[in-house]
Order: sequence, then structure tokens, then C-alpha cells
Amino acid sequence: MGTITRAFANNITTSGVFTSSAFNNDSFDNVTAVPSGSVESGSMVLVSSATASASSSIEFTLGDYKEYKLFFVNMHPDADRFFKFNFSTDSGSTYSVSKTTTFFKTRHYESDAAYEFGYEAGYDLAQSTADQTLTEGSLEGDDNDSSLSGYMHIFNPSSTTYVKHFMANIQQLGKPDGSTRTTFNNYIAGYANTTSALTNIKFVMTSGTIDAGKILMFGIN
Repeated sequence: MGTITRAFANNITTSGVFTSSAFNNDSFDNVTAVPSGSVESGSMVLVSSATASASSSIEFTLGDYKEYKLFFVNMHPDADRFFKFNFSTDSGSTYSVSKTTTFFKTRHYESDAAYEFGYEAGYDLAQSTADQTLTEGSLEGDDNDSSLSGYMHIFNPSSTTYVKHFMANIQQLGKPDGSTRTTFNNYIAGYANTTSALTNIKFVMTSGTIDAGKILMFGIN
């Protein structure tokens, strides 16, 4: 008993606090509930979703969540288009926030004739208010089975202190030479260079419409 008591005592500081050595991966095997407020944990909440049907754009309102995560599911254009987005700071009246971004991609032909990993200087922005493209080359509208899927993070858009960081990963079917079906995986990141709160985000094709697809937006605290 004395040995057990001494081992127990060695895991407590003089102020009565358990040391880190008092715990291991098995310490909480039988816990069935944790008192409210005892553990900080983020929760992901579905804030909004939209299903495209010959839609000229899809817009979402941003709020006070510390992070937003958007999922793109089988976005399909009405013709060969680029998929893009922009932010608003005036409740959607204008979408022209200055952004500085990077864009790199991997690609591989279905025919196995070519493959590539590289930076796309033509798709990045340098303090530009233009829409940011999320696709490498055009997303194919003439192939009925063609689409893009992926996700995007936006961090603390309601901040009035910091610029607003974002990043996205997009998987698409494209035809870089106009005929060869190719898988692209695109990585886009950057920041909206404003200390004003971002109030909205809008997704569009270069022109025409978003023929089909769904976007789900989750908030994370």
C-alpha cells in the first residue's frame, strides 16, 4: 500500500495539481461524460448549402465563425468554363476584394502520355480585385460526366484586425490540349488584403452558368 501511495504522490505537485506523467493513453478509458466547459473542442455546424441548377452564381453570407469550410460536390458547368470566387465586404453589393494568392497543381492524362507538377503563375493574383480561379484550365462542360469536387477553408472572416487567409484543394477533370481527358489536383491559397470583415463569398463560372453541383458551408468555432 505504501508503494502505491508513494507512486500516487509523485504525480502531484506541492500545489495539488496532477503532473503530465500522471496520465497516459488509457487514463480515460471509462469516462462516459465530461462536465460542460471542462474541455475546449471545436464544433462543425452546417451553416448553409446550395444546389446549382443553371445558376449564374452561388453566394453565401459569412458571419462570426472562426473558420468556415466549404465542400464542392460535382460542380458542372454549362460549357467549358473556369470556376472562380470573390469576396464582399459590403453585404454582397460588390465583389472586388484585393487578394494575393498562389496556385500550383498536379495533372495526369488518362492516356498516361503526360504528367506534371508545377506552379501556375497565370492563375495567381498579386494585390488584385479580380475573381480567383479554382480550376487549372477550363472545367469541361461538353462531357456530361465531368465535374470538380473539393473543399475550401476561410479563416476568421469577421476580423477587423487581420487580413483574411484562405486555402482550397480542388480535384477536376479537364482537357489541357482540348481533347485529352486529364485529372487535375489544384492547390490555391492566399489572403484577402483587407481588415474589413468579409461579409459574403460568391462562386461563378467564367461566363454562362453553373449547370449542376452542390456547395455546403460549415462553420467551425
